[in-house]
Amino acid sequence: MQIYNTMTRQKEELKPITPGTVKIYACGPTVYNLIHIGNARALCVFDTLRRYLEFRGYKVFYVQNFTDVDDKIIKKANELGKTAHEVSENAIREYFTDADGLNVRRADVHPKVTENMDIIIDIVKTLIEKGFAYEADGDVYFETSKFPEYGKLSHMPLEDLQAGARIEVGEKKRDPMDFAVWKAAKPGEPYWDSPFGKGRPGWHIECSCISKKHLGEYLDLHCGGIDNAFPHHTNEIAQSESYLGHEWCKTWFHVHHLNTTGGKMSKSKGEFLTVSLLQDKGYDPLVYRLFCLQSHYRQSQMFTWENMDNAAAAYTKLLGRIASLIPAGTPVDAEKMKPYQEKFRQALDADLNTSLAVTRLYDVLKAKDLSDDEKLALVGDFDAVLSLSLLEKAAV
Repeated sequence: MQIYNTMTRQKEELKPITPGTVKIYACGPTVYNLIHIGNARALCVFDTLRRYLEFRGYKVFYVQNFTDVDDKIIKKANELGKTAHEVSENAIREYFTDADGLNVRRADVHPKVTENMDIIIDIVKTLIEKGFAYEADGDVYFETSKFPEYGKLSHMPLEDLQAGARIEVGEKKRDPMDFAVWKAAKPGEPYWDSPFGKGRPGWHIECSCISKKHLGEYLDLHCGGIDNAFPHHTNEIAQSESYLGHEWCKTWFHVHHLNTTGGKMSKSKGEFLTVSLLQDKGYDPLVYRLFCLQSHYRQSQMFTWENMDNAAAAYTKLLGRIASLIPAGTPVDAEKMKPYQEKFRQALDADLNTSLAVTRLYDVLKAKDLSDDEKLALVGDFDAVLSLSLLEKAAV
């Protein structure tokens, strides 16, 4: 399978460190609000990638975190008169509701930051001891100048990255590019005791620590949105490789933005669409999954209601064609099915081309040389990856 690697800017053959096993880490949401449909697009892509790797016979171990302590969560809790824990737990429940509706399978592990403070504190302590991080009045900062390859994921030298950096009010870092791995507690905020004082982790450190705990020192695939490449993933690489002393992740897999007429969808803008809102408007969440699969993950996708209506019509038509198949209960001819299976694999082997894979599904339904039993068998095979509940929804 060829996958585009953001680190090398080219498609590369997937070669897991442990043959037959793929270890994947995906950045999960900061749980202060509902996920928006841009987040959901990435979830559908990650899920399809995972399912396809399993389809090809790999054993996949998939970890996706929840950031359940963060400035945004604390702010939301104060606004609602609730605890940060109450806000994050409610958002996690809503996340799973949305993910279930999209047929996104649960990760093997969904670690929460608040449940991993011991390893976070230990790794921060080690970074200080190795000279990669320093304390400053209860805060701890990673010193980017100590990591010569800083910026290699974004392919920008440190001096170019520095041009837009600055030191915020209240920060005591030595250089504008340095970033917090531990933040001193402020009045009224949740905190944990540490050798550096009471506080909580910076955003970037959590993924390095959680990945190390559950996936070990080497990672095959790191997934995220393209906007995470810098600074989040850039900082993850710096702190992880400084701690470990070797390369950490082989392949970086990034999904591009979902856009609307107003630009990139973002929770920070305050106006965004959710999966539940789509349902309120009468759309099956799997219509949205099909909509996502109709475009390549490395292309920005435009969301409009017209595009959703087109996806809904395509999904309904697809189910209708499957429902029209009449199984005779006769044995299927595996040799006749092989060319269709091979074309499906070729589509997804080419950097997870889900759009072409969906086309291959239509090819099966139009085929003149296949019996209805063979078509239904192939629909079931393909849907193990696409996960559109085609046979169930068509009630065959």
